[in-house]
Amino acid sequence: GNEKKKFKGDRLSCSPSRVLHLRKVPDNTTEAEIISLGSPFGEVDNVLLLKRKNQALLEMASEECATAMMKYYTSVTAFLRKQPIQIQYSHYKELTFDTKTSAAMQDLNARQSRSQADRGALAAGDEVLPGEARVLRIIVENLVFPVTVEALYQIFSRFGLVLKIITFTKNHQFQVLLQYSEARSAYYAKRALDGQHIYTGCCTLHIGFSKLSDLKIKYNNDKSRDFTRTDLPSADGQPPLDRSTATVYLFHFEMSTDVVNTLPGLSVPATPGALSLPSSVAPGQMSASGASLSPVLLVSNLNPEVSLIVMLWISTGLYGDVHRVKILFNKKDNALIQMADAFQALKAISHLNGQKLYGSIMNVTLSKYQTVQLPREGQTHSLTKDYSNSPLHRFKKPGSKSFQNIFPPSATLHLSNIPPSVTADSLKDLFTSTGSTVKAFKFFQKGFKMALIQLGSVEEAFHALIELHNRDLGEKHRLQISFAKYEV
Repeated sequence: GNEKKKFKGDRLSCSPSRVLHLRKVPDNTTEAEIISLGSPFGEVDNVLLLKRKNQALLEMASEECATAMMKYYTSVTAFLRKQPIQIQYSHYKELTFDTKTSAAMQDLNARQSRSQADRGALAAGDEVLPGEARVLRIIVENLVFPVTVEALYQIFSRFGLVLKIITFTKNHQFQVLLQYSEARSAYYAKRALDGQHIYTGCCTLHIGFSKLSDLKIKYNNDKSRDFTRTDLPSADGQPPLDRSTATVYLFHFEMSTDVVNTLPGLSVPATPGALSLPSSVAPGQMSASGASLSPVLLVSNLNPEVSLIVMLWISTGLYGDVHRVKILFNKKDNALIQMADAFQALKAISHLNGQKLYGSIMNVTLSKYQTVQLPREGQTHSLTKDYSNSPLHRFKKPGSKSFQNIFPPSATLHLSNIPPSVTADSLKDLFTSTGSTVKAFKFFQKGFKMALIQLGSVEEAFHALIELHNRDLGEKHRLQISFAKYEV
């Protein structure tokens, strides 16, 4: 009660203090949300939420942290639950009442204790705040699920105003250049997110400062975005993005300080860092605009002269577990493929759409259907195959190493599970028998159980993989084939 009475004494003209006074705090705001406002600027020591007054006190670890936060929110409006709030210095110099036993503060204290070694390194001068480094270079390792420009924007907007994003693939790695309006934002984003996973066990962020000072962007599309230029075309001769869509991104902090939590299934705790799918959310439950994404693929422009069901099962199975394949009765060059979940379906699209197989360039998109129906009793099964219980699924084990070995189609194949009696020449002959041209071959030195083989083209490699994957090589060894990360 006394604390609430004293709280009335705050005035706009208060001198700098490590305690900040928040006004117009929305109903039902949590302590964790209040903490999330301050944590990008340094350690939070205490928090007091006065729900009846729609106000709060936030105590930072130092006056410097509080000043940095105030300086930032002088130029950018702070939002909680999509409502603007006011932030000012409090007349209190510290909070003497104890709220550190709350769940939010206990969680925060545990996280800050784990990072004590990092703070010591910073204090010792191992890392300094770069004066002009506003551009981050980000490598996303183990890219199991697609990472879009929109997802990156929402994640990194937590730390400041994101101006531009460019995504690209280099050396078989998905990379990002991201430009903030201020160097401080880039610094805190790197400090909080480096080494974190976007999704559980995968899509790991490795963040460094780029030597570039300003990104030049020509197009606003799925690979690059200049959030300050809604007039840029999506490609040469193409119109700009729809203005109602593009404008959303110009009001970055006007969305919410916990904007990351609007990502489907993606949560960020009060202290930035652990970006992960909660265990209660299955990947297939991902949704966009409230509609569940389908785990079913629609594949068109296939060559109906080949055995499509087996071909689609093996080729799509490189990027997820295939549960069912159905060739359309009235359109034999079209098929439906049901994956284990929507993320695997998106992964298959990103690698298979536009690939040439058996002389035809495949078109792969998400289907409007949520499942592939099996034939009723008495109906023919020749056009539908159920692989739900197949022992050959690559990704059926949670945390399987197969998730770390997903690479785009290339002319080089990775071979594994090779028995000791099989020689390089016999493997070369095996691949030549499929009509492939073997350009290079190399055994891994350790045990000679794995090898790389480079064929004449990507299409040749696809054909050989489809024909030879799981081939019995004797001695209870079946050949395992996938696309390789590197050339021979």
